[in-house]
Amino acid sequence: MPPALRSERPHIRIQASSGWVSLKLRELWEYRELLYFLTWRDIKVRYKQTVLGASWAIIQPFFTMIVFSLFFGRLGKMPSDGLPYPIFSYAALVPWSFFAYGLAQSSNSLVSSSNLIKKIYFPRLAIPIATVFSGVIDFILAFVVLLAMMLWYGIVPTLNIIWLPLFVLLTFVTALGVGLWLSALNVKYRDVRYVVPFLTQFWMFATPIAYSSSLLSPPWRTVYGINPMVGVVEGFRWALLGTDTRPGPMILVSSIAALLILVSGAFYFRRMEKGFADVV
Repeated sequence: MPPALRSERPHIRIQASSGWVSLKLRELWEYRELLYFLTWRDIKVRYKQTVLGASWAIIQPFFTMIVFSLFFGRLGKMPSDGLPYPIFSYAALVPWSFFAYGLAQSSNSLVSSSNLIKKIYFPRLAIPIATVFSGVIDFILAFVVLLAMMLWYGIVPTLNIIWLPLFVLLTFVTALGVGLWLSALNVKYRDVRYVVPFLTQFWMFATPIAYSSSLLSPPWRTVYGINPMVGVVEGFRWALLGTDTRPGPMILVSSIAALLILVSGAFYFRRMEKGFADVV
């Protein structure tokens, strides 16, 4: 082929980056179809060859609610902001289950997709994002049960429900941000997969699921919002159940914390991405 024609042929050069690099979100958007298929793959793999199938999305938070109601509600007499304790705890477990699933699965997503990473090039950010997205189905199923419980207890949502999508988005951002950090670390340090269950358990009790943040005085409630899931849980209760514990400044602190985790996690992920195929 003549040199003039050879120079006009389009080409893509794939080479390792150095230092801190851009997130290349435009490239991620171009691979949106791959993101869809990765999400669908994770959904199918999760419930493949299971007896109860998607029912696990309901069983896990529902039975956790029963345990909490028995020990914290009936025996511990934990205050529940004037609500029946079962729905008080279940309203918090719905977003928490979404977060915990995204955290657990995304942290191990790169290692479990090692064969794919070694064979072809694509934005590696698509893997943990798809993993977190796959938990949306479970969230919807658990949320339907929550609506049924509200009907059972005669609780009618107020206009505060218009803020609910914000709290769902905040849950997704938090799960993805922490997942990006842990997934990148897990490629290099396989101890991470053993740390995640302990981290999730500790984080659960550091979040007002079995108790209310109203136990803290207002200044400390705002500081408590550094844990992004605090704003999510209290926001869910306020938006759906009409509790008096309006998030207020707490949700602002939680949102800032979640965004910092996401942005820092994304840049750290991109910095470490160049060595994934060699180490994983």
